[in-house]
Amino acid sequence: MNTKEYIASGILELYIAGALSEKENEEVYAAIQKNPELLEEVESIEKAILQLTAAAKKDNTYSFNAIADKLLVQEPKVIPISKPKTNWSLLSGWAAAVIFGSALIYTVIQNSNLKTQIAAEKQQLEEQIDKASNSLAETEKLIEIFRDKNIISVPLAGQKVSPTSYAKVYWDKKTNSIYLDAKGLPEPPKGKVYQVWSLKLSPLTPTSLGTLDTFTADANKIFTITNANESEAFGITLEPAGGSVSPNLEQLYTLGAVAS
Repeated sequence: MNTKEYIASGILELYIAGALSEKENEEVYAAIQKNPELLEEVESIEKAILQLTAAAKKDNTYSFNAIADKLLVQEPKVIPISKPKTNWSLLSGWAAAVIFGSALIYTVIQNSNLKTQIAAEKQQLEEQIDKASNSLAETEKLIEIFRDKNIISVPLAGQKVSPTSYAKVYWDKKTNSIYLDAKGLPEPPKGKVYQVWSLKLSPLTPTSLGTLDTFTADANKIFTITNANESEAFGITLEPAGGSVSPNLEQLYTLGAVAS
């Protein structure tokens, strides 16, 4: 931040009030040594506080010299013993200075906390905007892909273990990749993961395309997967976490053949 922003942050008041950590004190001290404007501002703040407290000391009625002068010019007399009078104006001045100083420090701290909160909320909002922009860009890209006439669409129907399940593969041969829409699959049990397979049908030869490790966390359930195989079908099985070398056909959730 520039010098004006640094002064406006209130950190110099906190430095003078001794409300900063040791590390922060060192950082502010170093900044003051490097920047004459900051040093001038610190001196100005200290001067204002000294003037404030000095205002409470202007009553010199009870100064030592004044009392001594009076004793020297007066004749000795018996002075009755009585309770000393309290200089309420002096005490009230000091109290006002303390209250004002406390209020000043509290206001500075509150102002600093508010700025920190605003900065955090601003960063969070910017992250949300970036995330929304990225999501929108990804959605537009997927729509463009799904509408491409050169993309091969392969519906995957539910199988015996889960008849209501379904999925869809969009295969882009130009980029050797597939876009898997797995919205029709149920949440996998704990310790299990969905695994995607590319299949050759004669003879039946499965090739793993990987596991859907982020299935639960992914709200859209659309996954981009590399596929350089000459696939004749695609299947999805439920496997132990980490995946399997070969598919467990008893846990075959969806299956679909590429139209010839």
